[in-house]
Amino acid sequence: MFIDIDCHQIKKYNQNAFGDYFVSKRYPDEAKLIAVLSDGLGSGIKANILSCMTATMLLRFVEGDQIPIKDAAEIVMNSLPVCQVRKISYSTFSIIDVNDEGHAKIVEEGNPDFIWIKNGEVMKPEYESIPSKNHKNRCMKAYKIQLEQGDRLIFCSDGITQCGLGNEKLKLGLRRSGLITLVLDKLKEDPEISSSELSSYIVKQARNIETDRNPKDDMSALVLYCREPRKSLVFTGPPFMQNKDAEYAQMFKDFKGKKAIAGGTTANLISRELNIPITMDKTISIGKLPSCSYMDGVDLVTEGILTLTQTLEYLEDGNWDIDNAAGKLVKFLLDSDCIYFMVGAKLNQAHYNPALPIEIEIRKNIIKKIKAILQDKYYKKVNIQYM
Repeated sequence: MFIDIDCHQIKKYNQNAFGDYFVSKRYPDEAKLIAVLSDGLGSGIKANILSCMTATMLLRFVEGDQIPIKDAAEIVMNSLPVCQVRKISYSTFSIIDVNDEGHAKIVEEGNPDFIWIKNGEVMKPEYESIPSKNHKNRCMKAYKIQLEQGDRLIFCSDGITQCGLGNEKLKLGLRRSGLITLVLDKLKEDPEISSSELSSYIVKQARNIETDRNPKDDMSALVLYCREPRKSLVFTGPPFMQNKDAEYAQMFKDFKGKKAIAGGTTANLISRELNIPITMDKTISIGKLPSCSYMDGVDLVTEGILTLTQTLEYLEDGNWDIDNAAGKLVKFLLDSDCIYFMVGAKLNQAHYNPALPIEIEIRKNIIKKIKAILQDKYYKKVNIQYM
């Protein structure tokens, strides 16, 4: 089971910094994921500092399993500076620690109660109330739940549940009940919607409810979706041992999932070993990248180093809405959950051509950087096999 996770946020109107903070990290060796959503007191820079401190400290405490979540939360609350005006010192937060088997531990303090949806129904999990030892006005809620494939969890800051507060239609704001209705209606319309799309939809709808569409508070929606993983394979670079070409070609053919090839030499290898002709795209390419090619049974065929380098830049910038080979490869990767790279270890002398741009690196380093950004920024599972 794969845990699809994403968070969408917008700032309070007329503020230059997010008052909410989200951080998440996968731990492949432990087959688990930890995420924290924090809402800092107030808004702007002060709230940003408080929420950032809260989220990053909680993640560090929880990831090692050395300190129980409730103890970590107490330490964090005691560490935050006190507001000189309100005489309180905290960010509200939600912590989620879930593994690939669906065992989830959740602790919340101050944020709206999370929503757990199973088979189109909202579940009501039991929880343990944990009063703060040093802060009388705070009480944490700790949950232990078992998730199954198809389940969804929705977390949010109070900017979502309080949107529209005071207007004619929603005098008390959207509230949690309104958010539930919003989400359930969307799931009926699109049952397979991704976490990225659903979190973005929630925030956009909340913003539309506000007067003049100006958010009166920071808005954050965090969504987790338990689903069958979408797998993909990218084969790039000629193998070091040429006598194993047939073996690697068969591995590529037998892979269950979407498949892409990055590199002319690699495409020729697959074409030769599997007896599949390559069809060249004769249309004019956009920019400096060569156009894609086509092969039966292969979802995407691109040029190698140039395209991979541009793909890395698009992933770093977060801007890939470009109809060229790198833009298509980025979409291919982001539409997947578990991504496997088959990387040939044979050196290609063309990579050392002095006429090529100096920023082009050898294939291995580019793939390592792509792996890191896919894991850290886009929460994908990535595996590299060198050949």
